Amino acid sequence: MATITIEGKVFGQKRPLFTDWAIPLQPEESTGGERLTLRAFIARVVREEVKAFQERQEQRRLVQALTQADITRGLMKGKIDMGGRDLQQEVDPQAAVDAALLAFEDGIYYVFVDEEQQTDLDREIYLQPDSKVTFLRLVALVGG
Repeated sequence: MATITIEGKVFGQKRPLFTDWAIPLQPEESTGGERLTLRAFIARVVREEVKAFQERQEQRRLVQALTQADITRGLMKGKIDMGGRDLQQEVDPQAAVDAALLAFEDGIYYVFVDEEQQTDLDREIYLQPDSKVTFLRLVALVGG
């Protein structure tokens, strides 16, 4: 299945904003690519991330038996978590989409599709199998 890689960076930092992840191209478009507006693509990415967040929240409700490898990974991250909590964090997917679109319009982050900066939410973009989309968060200057 063809996928689109999503990466996040912060301007001026080497460390990524988040671990790269991928979303599949629409099944009917997986061989030739997919055309959609940047607005629709950002909305899709945000909805996918909200869905993943909700799945992680559900997993955290379950108490898990940890293996030695889980404990080692937790130590490397600085947190060992065996779940068993109901954090009751609700996310409205449409509110999250609206916030992401407003942040783009306000210049909080840039979007690059296959290293080409996208500046217009209503312009059509072409995503190909194995495209890479970068979200680059800008950092405000102190006193600016």
